[in-house]
Amino acid sequence: MIIHLKNCRRILSLGLGMAAGALGIWNPMARAQTDLQYQRPPQAIVDIVEALPTPGVELSPAGGAAGKRWMLIEHFAGLPTVADLAQPELRLAGLRFNPRTDGPSRGRYSTSLEVQALPSGKAVATSGLPEHAKIRFADWSPDGRKISFVNISDAKEDAGLSLWIVDAATAQARRLPGIALNGIFGSPCEWLSDSQGLVCRTVPADRGAAPVRSEVPTGPVVQENLGRVTPGATFEDLLKNPEDEQFFDYYAKSQMAIVRLDGGSVLMGKAGVFAEATPSPDGKWVLLFERHHPYTYLLPFNAFPERVTAVNLKTGVAKQLVDKPLEDNVPNIHDAVPAGPRDHEWRSDAPATVFWVEAGDGGDPRKEAAVRDTLFLLDAPFDSAPRKLAELSVRYRSVAWGDGRLALVEERRWKDRKRVILAVAPSGAGVPVKLYEGSSEDRYHDPGTPVEESNAAGKPVIQTTSDGKGIYFRSLGASPEGDKPFLSVMNAANGEAKQLWQSSAPHYEVPTAVLDPAAGTIMVRRESQEQSPNYHIQKIGGAAADQVTFFPNPYGSGPLPKKQVLHYKRADGVDLSANLYLPPGYKPSDGPLPTLMEAYPTEYKTKVAAGQVTGSPYEFAFLYWGSPVPFATQGYAVLESASIPIIGEEKAEPNDTYVEQLVASAKAAIDEGVRLGVVDRNRVAVMGHSYGAFMTANLLAHSDLFKAGIARSGAYNRTLTPFGFQNEERTYWQAPEIYYKMSPFSFADKIKTPILLIHGEADNNSGTFPIQSERLFSALKGHGATVRFVLLPLESHGYQGQESVLHMFWEMNNWLNTYVKNPPLAAGAKP
Repeated sequence: MIIHLKNCRRILSLGLGMAAGALGIWNPMARAQTDLQYQRPPQAIVDIVEALPTPGVELSPAGGAAGKRWMLIEHFAGLPTVADLAQPELRLAGLRFNPRTDGPSRGRYSTSLEVQALPSGKAVATSGLPEHAKIRFADWSPDGRKISFVNISDAKEDAGLSLWIVDAATAQARRLPGIALNGIFGSPCEWLSDSQGLVCRTVPADRGAAPVRSEVPTGPVVQENLGRVTPGATFEDLLKNPEDEQFFDYYAKSQMAIVRLDGGSVLMGKAGVFAEATPSPDGKWVLLFERHHPYTYLLPFNAFPERVTAVNLKTGVAKQLVDKPLEDNVPNIHDAVPAGPRDHEWRSDAPATVFWVEAGDGGDPRKEAAVRDTLFLLDAPFDSAPRKLAELSVRYRSVAWGDGRLALVEERRWKDRKRVILAVAPSGAGVPVKLYEGSSEDRYHDPGTPVEESNAAGKPVIQTTSDGKGIYFRSLGASPEGDKPFLSVMNAANGEAKQLWQSSAPHYEVPTAVLDPAAGTIMVRRESQEQSPNYHIQKIGGAAADQVTFFPNPYGSGPLPKKQVLHYKRADGVDLSANLYLPPGYKPSDGPLPTLMEAYPTEYKTKVAAGQVTGSPYEFAFLYWGSPVPFATQGYAVLESASIPIIGEEKAEPNDTYVEQLVASAKAAIDEGVRLGVVDRNRVAVMGHSYGAFMTANLLAHSDLFKAGIARSGAYNRTLTPFGFQNEERTYWQAPEIYYKMSPFSFADKIKTPILLIHGEADNNSGTFPIQSERLFSALKGHGATVRFVLLPLESHGYQGQESVLHMFWEMNNWLNTYVKNPPLAAGAKP
């Protein structure tokens, strides 16, 4: 076999090869890498992968054109090609962006838009869209009459992000000329409250030529720490040297501007690295979030120093609210936050009031503190002293604004999973009222989240009953029978809740909006095992519902695997569940099948919470790129989302018995499938992605339950994530035995079951560096294991390229057919 290498690597390899040969350890029969083009799996899987997603729907604010309520319907593109992923990309400070367009380098986009008037209008295709449109960041104006969106063009003559406006009444799109947007931090524009303009991050006109990388270094890269405690997680795509800092400053810097719909624009102050900019509800101020030096090479941009400034749009006067230092000493544990002011935002129900939070424990949840967080408010023009909104004994999580009498504050604590919802009065009247307290793990008693709607300024506010005393909530409605989403009204005075509407069999329905509280009209998204999701309007208590969208089944009219939710117990009595999919047309007389089990472990504090059922038997099966379900078309029984709870009650930590609970859960799933007569115990494979890949390798190392394993983009050596991983808060130095025992790399000599390793070459996830798969492959190979390692070029943690995804399925199908469906006979076994 001929291996093509660059000259320097070839010389090095030849030198090492001669040395190894002289020592007598060179093995001419060792398998090397193969030159393999992208392959395609069986057509049934191709048809699933290449199906276009169901369109997305976004409801307009009330009071749109002609007093109507509208829907924006976005038609998404399919998976991008590898050629799309091969477009220029810079990976700096935790960001990935295309330097040619100053916009995102990855992610799906829309190719067309439709506008539909409610309740009975027809969807109208938007005209005037750019040719070969790549639409991102579509957003309704506050008055519900217009839609803004950004188009991405990578054409050499017009590369960049352009701003477009759609008139809802005419479904006509037009470009605002002369505007070059900077979208490397996300959506570059936000509407002003008058709906006549937007605040945008634009590319500075005087930016000049991009920096050029030097082939000759000017000196070493030096980092130091002078006695400060600065633990950190493992991150990808960080700055590495001063040259990277120059590139980041060049592309991240933007010029803030007010862009009017008549085509004019007004620049705001000097250019800077503005990660976010949001106008006040009254449209008179803009809150700017600017990152600045000194940067760090150990953390992404959201830990860089940050100035938060309120700018008066009429006078240009700027009021700096805070200048936060580099956040490099935040404890790497749950509920740890930076010291000092944080989480600045506008109070959405007031003209121009800034809200923020300050920790009473210095940001360290391990410290005793009567007041964990304090919430503050400060009104424009920001010259007076701030006033307290509330003092919290548990860490602040979020706030939803209503009016001067009502805001909902949620606080949470990880250690015991405590969750609290408080009603507070922003006006300062009265004391906070506890509306709910429970466990964040307790899905069966979860009240849900408050329903929000856009106010006249286009900001989200709590939706209440007409008398203001009741708050609309929507919940997933978890139950032993599965999720049954519901809509309720919670009393703002005492937390008592009354259920108004709930999904019922044979459908899975989710309330998406309360259209008219007085009339009791709501919008729901409805689906079933046979029907893909569509939207309906109905009255609460009414039997009939009017369907308003008619999206077809993305997979056509052919038969698809049907879901059956299994309920069973682990040996220690913990309730478990899994979704079972069988091949279309399967009959009990067909007998046990080769089986693929997929799972993702989850940590819990109680057995009761771990045993609660997730999902619904009535959901439509969306067979996304990472799903194991397409293998049901190839004759496999599929156990999807098999419960793998890792429980640590009271003072015990879940991971203290990780391996034991992992194996027991997997065995219980297989036993249940065997009991039903659909799983062949001797032909079962296990697969997982990310933490599920970690699980897969551990199961092969510590059990003989499986004939093969498939591990995608995992981490296998926990000493490479020494300051914690997943939900493990202890460091390697605090619990070295846990890190060793949980690392399948430590037991590579015990993995004798065939394992397929797949990893994205450009993995951007914290901790799952490609070297994790590379090192495990080397360890397995060195111990004579049956292992195949596939590195997908250009792919990050979630695979996107069409060729990559199809090839992934091809690899998985071949592996399963070889080692599970038709496994080779063990040495000495009789056929």
